[in-house]
Amino acid sequence: MYLLYLDDAGSAANSQEEYFVLAGIAVFETQTNWLSQELDRIAENIDPANPRGVEFHASEIFSRRSPPWKNMEREDAQGVIKAVLKVLARSHNNVRAFACAVHKGSYPGSDPVELAFEDLCSRFNIYLGRLRAAGDIQQGLLILDKSTYETTLQKLARDFQTRGTQWGAVIRNIVDTPFFVDSHASRLIQIADHVAYSVFRRYNARDTQYFDIFAAKFDEADGIIHGLAHKQTVEPMCMCPACLSRRISQSARISNPDNNL
Repeated sequence: MYLLYLDDAGSAANSQEEYFVLAGIAVFETQTNWLSQELDRIAENIDPANPRGVEFHASEIFSRRSPPWKNMEREDAQGVIKAVLKVLARSHNNVRAFACAVHKGSYPGSDPVELAFEDLCSRFNIYLGRLRAAGDIQQGLLILDKSTYETTLQKLARDFQTRGTQWGAVIRNIVDTPFFVDSHASRLIQIADHVAYSVFRRYNARDTQYFDIFAAKFDEADGIIHGLAHKQTVEPMCMCPACLSRRISQSARISNPDNNL
């Protein structure tokens, strides 16, 4: 089974932030132990007496307002964030990143959390369908950090499995409703938190130093970065990897219509 761990970054209600991000990693079940152990090794260098007590929460590490990050130099704290992301970057080939960055101003009256969740359910479902077509018949399960959106997202997931998404596709490759877990107890959710924070920094603050570490892990097929979605209506010529890969693919199809036959 493939497990999609998701966490969010940014606040849907904060008018000072342009973006809301939902993001994480898709992992085959046998890879979870290796990823957890790698983060445990990083934690041992931070608090040898109680490594399991160290929770990797990217925004808290970055701000350095609470222990054990409070007494760190800025460069050292940022180095911890990068170390977590490097674990993802060097992970097995079947570990894939997924993210949806929603420009809130582009969708007035819409809930960015619901927009991002629907987008990622669809992308994960398509990814699993592509694997199935290649002979890998595993199904998927969603695992998210506990939040106030738990009831809403569970209902949405059930709707996607029965009535389909706005694109008309019924979600058939994802089983059950999403599971919600305490991030402190899950190293995989902590990695998802770092992915979400990095994507948020990439779009909201134009800071790519974290994003670039693992950008190659986004699900990609036929030259299109399917694992990363930039939902916006204000930059038609956006040069981010998600938008650029789609424009290049579209231009190629227009230039070579015979290839689409």
